[in-house]
Amino acid sequence: MTYQEQVIEWYKSLQDNICEGLEKADGFAKFQEDNWSRPEGGGGRSRVIQNGNVFEKGGVNFSAVHGVLPENIKKALGVSKSEFFASGVSIVLHPKNPWVPIIHMNTRFFEIEGETWWFGGGIDLTPIYINDNEAKGFHSELKSTCEQFDPSYYSKYKEWADSYFFIKHRNETRGVGGIFYDRLNDRDWNKLFDYNKAVGDTFLKAYLPIVTANGTKPFTEEQKNWQLIRRGRYVEFNLVYDKGTKFGLETDGRTESILMSLPPLAGWEYNYQVEEGSPEAFTQEYLKKGIDWDSKTY
Repeated sequence: MTYQEQVIEWYKSLQDNICEGLEKADGFAKFQEDNWSRPEGGGGRSRVIQNGNVFEKGGVNFSAVHGVLPENIKKALGVSKSEFFASGVSIVLHPKNPWVPIIHMNTRFFEIEGETWWFGGGIDLTPIYINDNEAKGFHSELKSTCEQFDPSYYSKYKEWADSYFFIKHRNETRGVGGIFYDRLNDRDWNKLFDYNKAVGDTFLKAYLPIVTANGTKPFTEEQKNWQLIRRGRYVEFNLVYDKGTKFGLETDGRTESILMSLPPLAGWEYNYQVEEGSPEAFTQEYLKKGIDWDSKTY
């Protein structure tokens, strides 16, 4: 099989496996599938889960698209040729319960015909209420995956995630971070594909224990309101800074699939201030770069 055929086959299987695991974790809601095609070339399978026991809204999307890059995207990528192919899986889940974190994962392959190719991706966790033990467990899973391939990967890609998932106008990170990498093509294609697959396979291992531990915990109206505030910050990042959102919209991608990352409800209160010494204040305090969650030193 060609490189393109290999990634398409695997990304479809990843989407299937993750949807199956999430449906079992929710115990009620099922993913609805929407197959779509792109007039310029390619298409995808969007799968959305809504109004479940655990997940208020979430998406696990697969796409494989090709076509001609707009000039502004060519310039941003620093490439000279226009024909591109891009495939991957993108996930965002917005749980109902404020004690269950938002999670995002993207794993992708990009190729400029006759010029270059690369892998990219990452996983990051956005708790509404930060639990340092859960953050440590999440980062430990990512570190274990990275170290199977290169001992430098975790620290390098963790730092990249801290910088990438940063809401500059709020001077805070989106959550407790994770890993982020892009334009990865510095070694054998098969080895990098194996790494990309391993990152995808880490998703359920890193996230489901947190879902299981918190999915049925009771919560108050005040805690639900804090969830809406934090979701608002998530929306701000995705619409202002996220490169994937910008790329999709600027290459005439499918808007419904691109914006599935947004929550069903979010909140913005003017000059919102957390109460000193509160769980909300604890979370706010640790929305910053450079925390060594794996070693639990901060």
